[in-house]
Amino acid sequence: MKKKLLSILAAVALTGSYSCTNLTENVLDEASVSGLSNQQLADGNIAPVYALLPNIFLHTNYFALQEISTDEAILPYRGGTDWGDNGIYLALHQHTTTSTDPNLLSTWNNLVQSLSRSVSAISALPTVKDGSAQVYLAEARGMRAYYNLMLLDLFGIVFVKEDPQSTSAILRGEAAYNYVLSELLAVEPNLLTTVGPGRLSKGAAWGLLARMYLNAAVYRNRTATSFTFQSADMDKVVEYCDKIINSGQYQLVSDYFTIFNQDNHTNKELIFAVDQRAELNGNNRLAYFSLSGNQFPIPAYPAANGTDGPAITPDFYQSWAQAYSPKDPTVDPRFYRQNMSIYSNPADSCVSANDYNINRGILRGQQYGLLRVNGAFVRCANGNYKVGKLFNVTRNLPTVPVNFTEQVNFTVAGSDYNTGYRVEKYEFSKKSTSGRNLGDADISILRLADVYLMRAEAKLRKSNDAASALADVNTVRAARTFPTAPPALTSMNLDLLFRERGFELYWEMVRRTDMIRFGKYEGTWTEKTNTDVRKRLFPIPQTAIDGASNIPGYLTQNEGY
Repeated sequence: MKKKLLSILAAVALTGSYSCTNLTENVLDEASVSGLSNQQLADGNIAPVYALLPNIFLHTNYFALQEISTDEAILPYRGGTDWGDNGIYLALHQHTTTSTDPNLLSTWNNLVQSLSRSVSAISALPTVKDGSAQVYLAEARGMRAYYNLMLLDLFGIVFVKEDPQSTSAILRGEAAYNYVLSELLAVEPNLLTTVGPGRLSKGAAWGLLARMYLNAAVYRNRTATSFTFQSADMDKVVEYCDKIINSGQYQLVSDYFTIFNQDNHTNKELIFAVDQRAELNGNNRLAYFSLSGNQFPIPAYPAANGTDGPAITPDFYQSWAQAYSPKDPTVDPRFYRQNMSIYSNPADSCVSANDYNINRGILRGQQYGLLRVNGAFVRCANGNYKVGKLFNVTRNLPTVPVNFTEQVNFTVAGSDYNTGYRVEKYEFSKKSTSGRNLGDADISILRLADVYLMRAEAKLRKSNDAASALADVNTVRAARTFPTAPPALTSMNLDLLFRERGFELYWEMVRRTDMIRFGKYEGTWTEKTNTDVRKRLFPIPQTAIDGASNIPGYLTQNEGY
């Protein structure tokens, strides 16, 4: 059962280091497979296909590429040194990323290694005599298409390989798009409807097909001055969105933030997600990435604090503020959830461990939380935990309050530890073994609200059917009834829909793709003025190009790099 990896892709993938993970992989060969049942053989072939998804979606990999490159997120040198990393996050935001960016390489490596594992599974599964093998084969082929879709979106290329012993063919542009589309169409009939969000289901394939048709104009002609959205493509978007909505398998939930809770694996809104359950050694670090280094969300872990990472830009915040003016954006329950009563009642300063939950959503102003002295949390007389006004103690600034400001930029003053409103969308895990690094909230790849918004966009782009689009958008808004639903919108156009996608899907790694499709990626926002349309693609890592240099012209750099 020994499997040969993709010759070129494997060489490229193995050049990078996979830090910050405790993933261990058992490779099956002729000796180690003896005595395994057919079911175990089938399971052993499909498991590696999904295994690197947590690494791909790590906060410094795909999240950084899809969010920090946009108007939603910005990551300056905190305090002049933290998150410096040789300027890679500044470059991401300013669209000056180079082919030596290590996070770019890490994302690339994980994607091509996942492709390699998919091809190995596709080669092996037809010989496994188990009833699940055919379904697994469809999943492996579908995941190969998904990883290629990510490569197409990020780098503008896909790898085509059927025989593990041959060299992959490289496609770009419309040929690449057509290949990925054909693969998803081919596997869709053989996928199951009941496997849960952590595996590629029929619903997930429908959603990915809708996403592909919606972005078809971009993938066919990446540097176009304006994109031509074909009516036939938009009809397909509506068709596949209808399949998902009409299936009855998924439902919009009333409590928005439960979609991102630690126990969200069974959340009915998730269609396709990175399975991060604690028993599978979850790796979701999005919960601590944006928080202050003086915010400690879990009483059981006095070392589990934030990292003073990215904030939202003032531009993105103002899209909320202007939408709801003169009211505060908190009228929209997707913007903020207050979980600590001390914010509205200063007397509530003693909280039990079970009742302590930090606020969620977009965090502004003075922050309150667990008070820590000499590495231990302060207790009240009754044994509960003392909560109060937070100061930048861990930054050796014990008299400076943790007070998040709207303004954030790359100046000395604008990159201080307090600058920028922060995001706490995913819940800090109370079940993981560290509290900080091993978050177990599934990371959403595709969920039902996105399906409604894709359908609305397709209707607008095809025939400017504003009434139907408005109905879809208001369906999503009306579903968010906890604690109260946001007000219904009264009109709809593409700019309003783009704004609504930001409100619903912020921090979910779709913003860069959305901005390109809506013609806004060359715009100007905080610390970003680059208008080069070639930056719609990232550079192919130089290490990958060098690794394939034994085949002249095989892997060439994208234009503009």
